[in-house]
Amino acid sequence: MRAIWKGAVSFGLVNVPVRVYAATGRNDVRFHQVHAADGGRVKYSRVCSVDGEVVPYGEIAKGYETADGELVVLTDTDLADLPLTTGREIEVVEFVPAEQVDPILFDTAYYLEPDKAAAKPYALLREALTATSRVAVVKVALRQRETLAILRVRGDVICLQTVLWPDEVREPDFEVLGQDVTLRPQELAMASSLVESLSADFDPGEFTDGYTAAVHELIAAKVSSGQVQAPAAVSQAGEGGGAQVVDLLSALQRSVERARASRGEAPAAEPAAAETAEPAPAKRTRAKAPAKAPAKTAAKAAPRAATKTAGTAVRKTPAKAKSAEAAPAADAPAKPARRRRTA
Repeated sequence: MRAIWKGAVSFGLVNVPVRVYAATGRNDVRFHQVHAADGGRVKYSRVCSVDGEVVPYGEIAKGYETADGELVVLTDTDLADLPLTTGREIEVVEFVPAEQVDPILFDTAYYLEPDKAAAKPYALLREALTATSRVAVVKVALRQRETLAILRVRGDVICLQTVLWPDEVREPDFEVLGQDVTLRPQELAMASSLVESLSADFDPGEFTDGYTAAVHELIAAKVSSGQVQAPAAVSQAGEGGGAQVVDLLSALQRSVERARASRGEAPAAEPAAAETAEPAPAKRTRAKAPAKAPAKTAAKAAPRAATKTAGTAVRKTPAKAKSAEAAPAADAPAKPARRRRTA
């Protein structure tokens, strides 16, 4: 167990250093709220009613509404400045008979563990309470709130039992209880006989939580029959506006594709592929552009070379052939020009 509070029990001039531990715990089956359609966890956001923004925990304060509708805001700093005389002390106010404390007042139970050096005064207080059949009425501050409590003995340990303040207990107001009811002696004798026939010593270990056991059996049956599913993947879009933006973009994309299909146009993916392929020929044209200039120069020089000797023309012919081989199909218009001038 882990201590939730540390202080000292003070009665008279005696202080007993103790640590406080929770004495009870609920064993209810824990469920998560999920979306029945896909198993996604349901989340709640702390949204401000004025600006609609999610409020971080650090910006949350306590608000008290007055009778005329005004709002008083109290911060953690305001509450921390309140005086608590029992801040780290369990102050014994008085010792009262145990039967005078109505069990309806009982709230939460805690165990008190003494420090090693305080074992003797702790045992002294425990035995004194047992011998006198009394409980100690104390005041203590737990979780920043002063509360009323009693110290009572359970076995070898002293329990701190918080109790409700008197104004926290409601009074029964049932009109039917005020009616006069006549009970015959035979009826009272029969009821008393029934009570005696069912009398026993209370042992809480004889009782079990049937509902919790049934829930566990139901879960085990579903697991054994394979009625389970992997946890739903958590969206990476974040909370609030992020998911709405993603949904909006997706809806717009589907709307564009539907509009293209209704006009008989190609889907958005095909034009994108065509745009990617178009720059390729331009690159080839730009890469081969320098080769056109030598070919055209050779073509223009051919007539001037033809006016010279035949031997010179023969020597120039191989150069033309090499230029023609080096030029791509784009040099085709230069060949007819050479034939026209030669003829």
